[in-house]
Amino acid sequence: MQFSGEELTFRRVFNYVFGLYLITLGVAFSIKSGLGSAPVSSIPYALDLIWLIEIGIATFLFHAFLVFIEWILLREDFKKKHFLQVFVGVLFGIFTSFSVSLMSFIPSADNFAVALLMSVLSILFIALGLFFYVPTNLIPLSVEGVTQAIAIVTDRPFPRIKVYIDITIVATALLLSYGFLGQFGSVGIGTILGALFIGTTVKYIHKIHWHITGSEVDLKKM
Repeated sequence: MQFSGEELTFRRVFNYVFGLYLITLGVAFSIKSGLGSAPVSSIPYALDLIWLIEIGIATFLFHAFLVFIEWILLREDFKKKHFLQVFVGVLFGIFTSFSVSLMSFIPSADNFAVALLMSVLSILFIALGLFFYVPTNLIPLSVEGVTQAIAIVTDRPFPRIKVYIDITIVATALLLSYGFLGQFGSVGIGTILGALFIGTTVKYIHKIHWHITGSEVDLKKM
């Protein structure tokens, strides 16, 4: 069986699901840190704080909106399979809710050093998740779908565009939080660190992988 012109192997599917779950663990660590949510969840978390929308549902709505943006960017190059990103948003929302509930068993950060460590773990988990699932060329999360679309349209490296996208998402979450709550809300120092360093961490994971295996992965393959 083939999908996107490649054989649909167990390893390919495993890397996809495992990568998605690693990202949601990163999201959960970011929320647990108390230093702000991860960039990918900063807008859904802001919606949760403002309108009390359960974070899994807010995540789904956010990803559906990004699929629409991706469709505008790619136009005739937008493939039918990309509409499935909306349903992947549901899976990601479920994973996010589950990972956040798992973090309830971990004591809250009682000092800044522990909170910062959780933020660093968040960045690492999210970057690893991206490295695992994006190259499978199955169905990207809409955040990565938009990142890939812009990287293709502008002919720029995926990791660099990832930084720009994360910064834009964080700025939007900050505006929403401050505009409706009068405070930073879902955005904190951990969110800013994530926006600045997740894309860069993906780049270095890619370099380490290349040095170990001698092979590269295509992060713009759609």
